Amino acid sequence: MGDKKKRIGLYGLAVLGAGLVVALFLLLGPPKLLAESESPVFCAGCHVMEAEYEAWDHAGAHRRIKCVDCHLPNEGRVLHYTWKSIDGMKDVLVFYSGKVPERIAITNHGKEVVQGNCIRCHETTVGHIDQERLCWDCHRRIAHRRSGSMQTL
Repeated sequence: MGDKKKRIGLYGLAVLGAGLVVALFLLLGPPKLLAESESPVFCAGCHVMEAEYEAWDHAGAHRRIKCVDCHLPNEGRVLHYTWKSIDGMKDVLVFYSGKVPERIAITNHGKEVVQGNCIRCHETTVGHIDQERLCWDCHRRIAHRRSGSMQTL
């Protein structure tokens, strides 16, 4: 009987220790992890985004914003972190499967998000403009400069 009590005690101690580790991670880990995962350097590290990162790094007014400011919904924290999780998991799966395309194309949902964020940040400027057209149809080189594309800012 003594061995059984000892095993139960060790098991309970192990569960308590694991719970403590999880609690510490949840208290201390995610804020730092979230902050790190929202940095442009982090985004450039997992994607085939070197050219886009370099373009952003040398951009003018948009240099002070982060990838997530344009590429994730910013109408509220729940929506932001939900899509950050969804997009992040898709990116992780693509990256670690080794099936990263040479050029990453933005999804229809991504286009809606980016367009909404352009309008959100520039609403005083675009309030009187037809917003059916995508901002980057004219402002193609603003955030990600590409050779041969027009820049209007």
